[in-house]
Amino acid sequence: MKKITSSLAALAMACGMQLAQAADSLLIYAGAATVPPTTEAAKAFEQKTGVKVDVVFGGSGIVLSQMKLSKQGDLYFPGSSDYMEIAKREGDVLPETEKVIVYAVPAINVQKGNPHNIQGLKDLLKPGLRVAIANPEGVCVGAYAVEIFEDQLTPEEREQLKANIKNYTGSCEQTATAISLKLADAVVGWRVFQYWDPERIETIPLPASQIPRIGYIPIAISKFSKQPELAQRFIDFVVGEEGQAIYAKYSYFADPEAAFKWLGAVKPVGGEYVVPKEWINLRDTVNPKKVVKQ
Repeated sequence: MKKITSSLAALAMACGMQLAQAADSLLIYAGAATVPPTTEAAKAFEQKTGVKVDVVFGGSGIVLSQMKLSKQGDLYFPGSSDYMEIAKREGDVLPETEKVIVYAVPAINVQKGNPHNIQGLKDLLKPGLRVAIANPEGVCVGAYAVEIFEDQLTPEEREQLKANIKNYTGSCEQTATAISLKLADAVVGWRVFQYWDPERIETIPLPASQIPRIGYIPIAISKFSKQPELAQRFIDFVVGEEGQAIYAKYSYFADPEAAFKWLGAVKPVGGEYVVPKEWINLRDTVNPKKVVKQ
């Protein structure tokens, strides 16, 4: 009888340990604008704390919808302020926990060596060029691209550009991959894509005059988190010295001043942009069978 009691006690203890280990985990819904450094930061946090970190990457709007529908997740980590503002407005995050991790600047990305000699925005209008942008309905960098097109191109030029757009990608990661795999000749993405895959991606900077605003990448605790203190530990890690060193390795800007210095001009930071419906509707006509959705 004593042996049975001891065995049951040991089993209960083992189950308790397993439950404790399961509880010591974090689920992050993240925009794909920071896949390489955030993946690395999650692993570093795991090694430092023993806390397992699962990251669901995708378009910022798409993963926000996933978080809301599942009513799960400890942290929301979108690719720009646009979707964090939506999350705050709709009560999906704890606004007082929001922190800015890094800053990002839009740019043109091309294949290494720039085989099509793309030097600026108007070169994207060249007949026969294959251009891809992220789906502006759900992916932050797609909205930034459309904002630039609307601000810098005439209606006639925008129509020329649309004729060259061959794909709407489902995330920042897929946008960068379109260049890496030579599925597109050019994309309007983030400057940092070059540092994700330096052997295959090259960045063509846009003049500061053509950039309406720079982006920042925020993080906040989800209202669905059952362990906000643990989620706060992850925020503290990525805004701290060790976490910031990981993002710096991939050439993200730690503050707006560094971005302004690179651009050579001071620009508005963050905010929201409402994508015109014509660009959202274009999604259904641009190679519809190849539109990638998360």
